[in-house]
Amino acid sequence: MDKNLFFRVLAFAKPYSRFWPRYLLFIIPGMIFGVLNFILVIPVLEFIFEKKELTLVSNLEFSLSIDYFKNTFYNYLYKINSLWGENGTLLIICVLVLIASLFANLFKYLSQRTLVSMRVHVLKNMRSTIFGKITKFHIAYFNDKRKGDLMSTLSNDIGEVQNSVVSSFQVIFREPILIVGNMAVLFYMSYQLTTFSLIAAPLSAFFIGKLARKLKHDAGTAQRHQADIMSVIEETISGMRIIKAFNAQKYVMRKFDTANENYRKSSKKVANRYEMASPISEFLGVSVVLGIVYFGGILILGNSLQMSSSQFIAYLGLYYQILMPVKEFTRSFASIQKGMASAQRVFDVLDYPVDIMKNTNPVPITNIENNIEFENVSFYYSEKNSEVLKNIQLTIPKGKTYAVVGHSGAGKSTMADLIPRFYDVTGGAIKIDGINIKDYQPKELISLMGIVSQESILFNDTVFNNIAFGWEKATEENVRQAAEIANAHEFISKLENGYQTTIGDRGNRLSGGQRQRLAIARAVLRNPPILILDEATSALDTESERLVQDALFKLMKNRTSIVIAHRLSTIRNADRIIVLQDGKLIEQGTHKELMDNHSIYYNLCNLQNFNN
Repeated sequence: MDKNLFFRVLAFAKPYSRFWPRYLLFIIPGMIFGVLNFILVIPVLEFIFEKKELTLVSNLEFSLSIDYFKNTFYNYLYKINSLWGENGTLLIICVLVLIASLFANLFKYLSQRTLVSMRVHVLKNMRSTIFGKITKFHIAYFNDKRKGDLMSTLSNDIGEVQNSVVSSFQVIFREPILIVGNMAVLFYMSYQLTTFSLIAAPLSAFFIGKLARKLKHDAGTAQRHQADIMSVIEETISGMRIIKAFNAQKYVMRKFDTANENYRKSSKKVANRYEMASPISEFLGVSVVLGIVYFGGILILGNSLQMSSSQFIAYLGLYYQILMPVKEFTRSFASIQKGMASAQRVFDVLDYPVDIMKNTNPVPITNIENNIEFENVSFYYSEKNSEVLKNIQLTIPKGKTYAVVGHSGAGKSTMADLIPRFYDVTGGAIKIDGINIKDYQPKELISLMGIVSQESILFNDTVFNNIAFGWEKATEENVRQAAEIANAHEFISKLENGYQTTIGDRGNRLSGGQRQRLAIARAVLRNPPILILDEATSALDTESERLVQDALFKLMKNRTSIVIAHRLSTIRNADRIIVLQDGKLIEQGTHKELMDNHSIYYNLCNLQNFNN
């Protein structure tokens, strides 16, 4: 077992003081009453089958020894027998066994309640921690990782950790206590037999350890195949329109069947190995019991072991009682190994470095006072790829609108993504008011910006909550005013429940133009001093574009705006137009200046049949 992983999972149970004192308070009395069940059987057997006469032990002095408590108990039985006779004494002993059983199970239940509380506490903390970590990752992480893998980690892997690792806490911490306690009593009853029984321990450990190592490897393979299934499902649901449009149902079905078959094979192998642990443990246990019967019988027949038949039967019963926690311990050990593969996938996410680092002494910022500067900015997504941006030198004054144009792949959107630190530059620096944006608090930096992208990202929630997204104190009046500026109030008012209408997954109950105007209203509500528009109208029809463009003009008024443009007709009035080609800033100027140059921008406009 990987101790580091196990204790990292256990660390999510902190503070331990909420659970362990209570657990020990219940488990130790439960163990004592459980042992009493078998100890009390001895006088019952002696009384019934051996017709043993009870005698009074006189001059009994108190001591913390088993003999003292045993003799005290027999003295009470002697007095009970004198008053109630043999039948009454037998009834009293049976009632005591019943009471001991009641308390043993009561304390067992209370200890289990404590462990249930700890288990759900661990899972809540683990799920919250990993979800919080995912929200902190930079955008590039989600470009490299499949969403299905992350969904599988949050659901299947954490579920497997719960079912395998966390659920085994009760066995890991309870069964050793029961085993040690029972073994202590067995050693007291007969050290020869108990020593003999320990011979099988190394043999059991060898078989179970070998099985557990294979189990962990197979479980890791099974979890990867399960993540593949989640990825196929997520991609299929997200791309259902395209799948149907291209009659690709058979293709995605074959892809799903392959992933499903791989998971079937690997999960079957895991299940077979897992189920093997308990029979091996039980077979070894029964073998040891039979060995004790044989060895003990020889000792008793040769008068080398002073033990009555009743005591010998009770000894075997108590020893067999140990086999249950040993069996559960073995099964849990195998279960933990099975869950460790999932735990490793969980901690792979938690240990993944967050590239967007916070300054330990951030500079406060609430507004832009002067300008945004790109100082020799370069960027690549990974060292294996070529640079997307190369030595960009640019100053954007406060309150001005700068448009960025160029062919697809020129680096326009990447340039815009660097300003809110969705990515960090790999060369040079971006400054706001002369200070590197890395020196600002990320939350304060992003709060300066309103971002409207080509794809309007909406959530399966009400219109109100989508516009007020991220601002919990927004009032109905705030939201309505933002919707009016974005030319969205009119169509919102016609919805079945107005601003409280649920718009469906990704806003699919609305048209493209309506979704984009809601995204603009969301940006308006923040009242940001810096506005980033990334091809916000490129996917719209002419009528929707007119309404959205009018909303954007209202939004950009008196703001520092960076506009990524595909349709060049929408940016002819920009204060300055930046032309990118292959990641380099090739030319810049007003629309008229660039058209007069008859260069790249001029050619782009001619390609769109744009009449200057």
